[in-house]
Amino acid sequence: MKILVTNDDGYQAPGIRALFNALNSDHEVTLAAPDREKSAVGHGITLHTPLKHQKVRLGHNNFGHAVTGNPADCVKLALFDICDQIPDLVISGINAGSNTGLNINYSGTVGAAREAAINKIPAIAVSIQYGETMDFQGIAAYTASILDKAMDLNLPPGVFLNINAPAISFDRIAGTKVTAQADNNLINVFDRRLNPRDLTYYWYAGMEQAVPCEGSDNSALLKNYISITPLQCDMTAHAAIDVVAKADF
Repeated sequence: MKILVTNDDGYQAPGIRALFNALNSDHEVTLAAPDREKSAVGHGITLHTPLKHQKVRLGHNNFGHAVTGNPADCVKLALFDICDQIPDLVISGINAGSNTGLNINYSGTVGAAREAAINKIPAIAVSIQYGETMDFQGIAAYTASILDKAMDLNLPPGVFLNINAPAISFDRIAGTKVTAQADNNLINVFDRRLNPRDLTYYWYAGMEQAVPCEGSDNSALLKNYISITPLQCDMTAHAAIDVVAKADF
């Protein structure tokens, strides 16, 4: 299988290296990832500066491509220039930090997978919760083991998978759950500080505390399950179309 791997942590991040190594022996893998960390850039693309990519050594005889843009740029540029052929699958990750709940909206990891899905290419985003034990090798091996099942799903165009793992060793994971996106974990806490000139500045400092609803991605992680959530590119609120139409604007 021809697989494009990317991320938002940069091409040197341990997650993408573990993923590349797990896939490379059985598949034709192209790595195209940001040349530096690009977390929380969502689906942003680069319009006002030129994009560049250069070959980088991944160890032994393997090479990848470091791209100056965002994760979505990496997918776009790979499809346009880097890949010799359209890949069969795009995998974004393995991200250091979960991409669940409302945080999915800000995720560069998910943005890259969504970009592939927009281009009608099957895609998977993979992340691990922050924690003392982030088993990149274990989750990379798991990801490699489920590719045939994922491809056999024949998901509709524009639908892709978002996989999140708890921050524990892989042998302690309780199993997998197919989940919905939670409606919480929005980052909205700031740390207000003063600089030496008494000017105020802010750092993001935390997120709202909420109990995840049963069946959600966050709930699965709390119970040490891997969460698998199907996401879609179509943002139309289909259930609200008739309501809006009746308003007779």
